[in-house]
Amino acid sequence: MATRIQFEEWLPDQPSVTSLRDAKNVYPTSIGYAPFPSVENFSGDATENLNTVFGGKYGDEVVIFAGGNSKLFKLNASTLALANVSKSGGYSGTNKWQLTQFGKAIIAANNQAKLQVWNIGTSSLFADLNANAPVAKYVTVVRDFVVAAHLDAGTNPNKVIWSDINDETNWLSGTTSQSDYQLIPDGGNITGLTGGEIGLIFLERSIVRMSYSGSPLFFQFDTISRGLGCLEGNSIAQYGATSFFLSDDGFYKCDGQTVTGIGTEKVDRYFFNDVKITDLDSMSASVDPIKKLVIWNYANVDGGRSILIYNWQLNKWSRANTTSTVLGSISTTGYTLEGLESVLGYNNIETLPASLDDRLWVGGKFLFAGAQDTKIVTFTGSNYDSELITPDMEIGYNSVATLVRPQIDNGSADIKVASRKELDDNIQFGSSVTTSQEGRASVRSAGRYHRFSISPTGNWTNATSIDVDFKTQGNR
Repeated sequence: MATRIQFEEWLPDQPSVTSLRDAKNVYPTSIGYAPFPSVENFSGDATENLNTVFGGKYGDEVVIFAGGNSKLFKLNASTLALANVSKSGGYSGTNKWQLTQFGKAIIAANNQAKLQVWNIGTSSLFADLNANAPVAKYVTVVRDFVVAAHLDAGTNPNKVIWSDINDETNWLSGTTSQSDYQLIPDGGNITGLTGGEIGLIFLERSIVRMSYSGSPLFFQFDTISRGLGCLEGNSIAQYGATSFFLSDDGFYKCDGQTVTGIGTEKVDRYFFNDVKITDLDSMSASVDPIKKLVIWNYANVDGGRSILIYNWQLNKWSRANTTSTVLGSISTTGYTLEGLESVLGYNNIETLPASLDDRLWVGGKFLFAGAQDTKIVTFTGSNYDSELITPDMEIGYNSVATLVRPQIDNGSADIKVASRKELDDNIQFGSSVTTSQEGRASVRSAGRYHRFSISPTGNWTNATSIDVDFKTQGNR
């Protein structure tokens, strides 16, 4: 008897007979899963570990910045070196940098210094945005205003302030200025901001919408979620009008009107069992707009780092191992093949951090990237060793799995089987079997429940299912 087992949703919070048991080092596709790439070094070394990566663009000029505890760095597009472009004297503190772009101005906040600014095309070092600019932990842009929150090195953790309209340098309110501030009286401390046509203010126990209303109040503040807020500001990622974040009980998204759970009974319990909760503030989040993925990087209980991957169009999850320490986005300058050799020093195609047809070399495109210790990295390397583990399959009371045929585009697989009599028996996989040239793996594993581990090999592009031959057995 032949049975097709589809690679459907990975739902680690659900019982073992209902869904994939693992979807490791892959990302969800419409039908099945595709390989998640490893990291490749893109920049040279900074003089300290990085906690932020940010790309900006104005006209044809592209800039890439990275932040560490005491410095801000700018990528040299010609040499890929990271130059220290901090203001004179540098910075102190251990907070993660947050950066946003307002016209030509790249504005950075670290909860210790006044908002910092780099003006594209004219700056050579970061500098205080203005003598009256706030010290803020979070910064974003809402309509025509720069908005900052969690102010004065933590002494005003529930305060929001905004600049004058179309003037990021003016932070003084008055009859000729639309700059002002607002205290959020309930919900705890502010834990993050996102911007756009409206602003979203995330607090520990609430979410507040910030909408422009014009004179005399300028902004209206409406609480759209009470009791549910954002646990960790570094978990927030935004794409379009939707913000994704981690709350006390799991992952959510918010479009400015409603708050929807995206990890409920899927990955929330798995995450809280896997995360090193005392290191939660090292978490980072970013978006891969090409693959329609939101991705979270966090410290795990085993001492390494893990990645959770969510496809917002398919509402499906997967996970990955990683050596990266930070997630972010960059935009690169275009290069010719001659430029890769003469400017960047790549004289062997095998040493390139991405294939020649990758968007990395096109220039001007915003890309998913990150950092590993002191270097900016891109997720353009070879495929990680992937593994898909099926749910426990029951084919009659007793059966023997005899043959497995994986359905994998442009690749083959190594197969392992774990069979057991009862669901509380230990799970023990047998020896790995490599598929033949005909795409089949001969196995022999007897029991009532069977789960299959499939590790795709070769230059595979998509794994959708396996076909399994079973023989039924009687009871003894």
